[in-house]
Amino acid sequence: MTDATRPDFRFFHRLRVRWAEVDMQKIVFNAHYLMYFDTAMSDYWRALALPYDASLQGLQGDLYVKKASVEFHASARVDDQLDVALKCARIGSSSLRFSGAIFRGEQHLISGELIYVFADPATQTSKPVPAALRDILLGYEAFEPMVRVELGSWQTLGTEAGQVRSEVFVDEQRIPAEMEWDQADQSAIHALVRNRLGLPVATGRLLQHAPGVGRIGRMAVNRVLRGTNLGRDVLRALMQAAAQRGDHQVLLHAQRTAEGFYTRLGFVPRGEPFEEAGIVHIEMVHALHKSATT
Repeated sequence: MTDATRPDFRFFHRLRVRWAEVDMQKIVFNAHYLMYFDTAMSDYWRALALPYDASLQGLQGDLYVKKASVEFHASARVDDQLDVALKCARIGSSSLRFSGAIFRGEQHLISGELIYVFADPATQTSKPVPAALRDILLGYEAFEPMVRVELGSWQTLGTEAGQVRSEVFVDEQRIPAEMEWDQADQSAIHALVRNRLGLPVATGRLLQHAPGVGRIGRMAVNRVLRGTNLGRDVLRALMQAAAQRGDHQVLLHAQRTAEGFYTRLGFVPRGEPFEEAGIVHIEMVHALHKSATT
């Protein structure tokens, strides 16, 4: 892909060249470009909403690099901001070929190619690429959505929503299980995000806090997929549900580490910080307008 341009790609991963990555010529040492492509590949799987380990385990295989090549056109230097682009260019019977390019602005610096073989992890012998993975890769490159957001009751979504919440709150944040589950789940509206393998990856719930006021809570996103807008998708779905039932405001108790996320989505802090389940929170509110239903 010698003459690659940015419109050739859907996926980009941005990084900044660090001092440790340049050589005595004060340019990026050539081997680091392969590391850049490999780092971008991890983010590519996130863009597919596929937690790598769980997804490949479900597909009963793993991916092994068969070939990795780099073609140099120009050099990057320390503190350059680079965009590493990738796309799945071909799917064979048991292999995947990814084309890559590294850009500094519009300038194409590096071309790359990565070929993976789908194989049995026990024997490392090749297997056919699963139809589900093939469909996801082709769908992503065709700009199709990678997740589906569903609203429903605890009776219909509770098993999968509970799985996400247990992983995040109980296993990761060490919140006692008896503090995580309550009777409010039975009356709440729940949002659940599934990826295209059907795996639950994010959830949240909406309660009626007071007449005209909704309360959003239990917001949880798979640890591997944070930063990919799944939390935003859950929040917007719940805000839309609140607006549709006539609420004029929603509030939530945000962990202080997530305050910036909610601020970017229009929530405003109210009152003083407080501790809940051993974690510092802040109450945040958001007025609902007609735009919340679009």
